[in-house]
Amino acid sequence: MSAVELGLLLLAALAAGSINGAVGSGSLVTLPVLLAFGLDPAAAVTTNTIAMVTSALGGTLAYRKELREDREHIRGLRYISVAGGVIGSVLLLTTSADALDVIVPILIGFALVLVIVQPRLADLARSRAGRRAGDNPFGSNGLRLSILGCSVYGGYFAAAQGILLLGALGAFSGRPLRTTNGIKNLLTLTVNVTAATGFTIAYFTGHADVEWLAVAVMAVGATIGGYTGGRLAKAVPDWALRALIIVIAVVSLAHELIG
Repeated sequence: MSAVELGLLLLAALAAGSINGAVGSGSLVTLPVLLAFGLDPAAAVTTNTIAMVTSALGGTLAYRKELREDREHIRGLRYISVAGGVIGSVLLLTTSADALDVIVPILIGFALVLVIVQPRLADLARSRAGRRAGDNPFGSNGLRLSILGCSVYGGYFAAAQGILLLGALGAFSGRPLRTTNGIKNLLTLTVNVTAATGFTIAYFTGHADVEWLAVAVMAVGATIGGYTGGRLAKAVPDWALRALIIVIAVVSLAHELIG
């Protein structure tokens, strides 16, 4: 990659880290950039997943006090996230390159739809808040199955998994979204670390392609965005962040379909 491309990746990762702290789906900024720079879909997904781990870490640390309070309740959800991340990453590694050429644009489109309808999903989750009170608001079988599905999706593709997780946590726990964002960050981190570990092992055993220079540059941007981008993201209206994601995703889709 050229110095200009690496610089653009750094900026994209910085933006993605900030967006992840606000509305999620930051990978819809970085993944299209990797595809536009010529990486095949499998290498783009593996590179993006490994690089964006630090973004989820920053978002998790920001909620460490709240997470300690729910530690016992969400322990089981973390195990489920690990299982889902393993399943999703294995599915990606065993999907043929020709199939990924078709699947990845479809998943970008799906994630784009999630970004567009996210405010409606948030409203639906809020409308159910308080209806499922109990000793463990995160103990229902419906939530466990939903988290497993979100985690498989996240291990396979990553983009917009945060939106799916927020919807599931809000709908099944009865908690308002502001109190589940930290749990969403923790589960996203769990899935991403699991998938990234699998992709790294697969690379060193000759079963995956990873652009490590891009990983290093993006990780720097994602770390800065994850730790310091939260305040900036909160100062920018959600609609502006959502518009940025939509524009980049649409351009990427057009590039994939036309190119």
